[in-house]
Amino acid sequence: MDISLIICTRNRAAQLGGCLDAVAGLRFSSSWELVMVDNGSTDATRTTIEAFAARVPFPVRIAHQPVPGLSNARNAGLAVAAGRLIAFTDDDCYADPALLTRTVAAFARPELGYVSGRILLHDPAGFPATVNESTEPRHFPPGRYLPPGAIRGANLGFRRAALDAIGGFDPLFGSGARFPAEDIDAACRCSLRGWAGAYDPSIVVSHHHGRKAADVRGLFQAYDYGRGAYHAKLLLHDRAPRAALRGWAGLPRRMRARPSTLWWELAGAAGYARSYFAPSAGQAQ
Repeated sequence: MDISLIICTRNRAAQLGGCLDAVAGLRFSSSWELVMVDNGSTDATRTTIEAFAARVPFPVRIAHQPVPGLSNARNAGLAVAAGRLIAFTDDDCYADPALLTRTVAAFARPELGYVSGRILLHDPAGFPATVNESTEPRHFPPGRYLPPGAIRGANLGFRRAALDAIGGFDPLFGSGARFPAEDIDAACRCSLRGWAGAYDPSIVVSHHHGRKAADVRGLFQAYDYGRGAYHAKLLLHDRAPRAALRGWAGLPRRMRARPSTLWWELAGAAGYARSYFAPSAGQAQ
């Protein structure tokens, strides 16, 4: 199997149709599969996925992960995926028809372990958060610190060998878990293990998140909290003090934009430290 597209979802049966319609429109000439992960839904998610699987010509694998958390769900998808390349998008995103073709083309460079693509704001009335509309390609050399936001999980691909090398996603991180930032955590662990990465704007999804300006204060606080945990993990778990220092060096600039980021990043770092020194609270990867 050339590539597996993994989409994790939880209790979004009513909104899932648009995402799946876009998947049905993907154009790819080689072998691929869709892996849908039901992350403990209590609505009609399962029957919605099963009905979709029955009407499309490509293989659809369905995984069930009852434990909440995006990393738990993504790891459940990895456990059943057969692709040598793995692509991820979210259940509120609409994939461009060339998504798989462009992702596979990006991985023609054998040194790449991960690649992220462009995320467009689907609804112009929405707040421009959790998107990356840059048209400038970027290359991330191996062994380097990756700042949060450099790559984003709504449009993210990995070489399967790179994910296997890091043991998959850390269950402490991701939506529904203790800390956001599972995407940058996984990519940076790949970097620290010698894989290069890239941002390729030719790989495109549209994000239909529906957020307005009033919704983003809590979102930014959560991102600051996750950033603090990410930097603490670089120091404590990954033994990468220079990378952690690179992250903390940007704190004064972030504080100028949002003074409260100091307290949220410190809280995230302290929260990760508690988890690290008390493994019963959760085991890091």
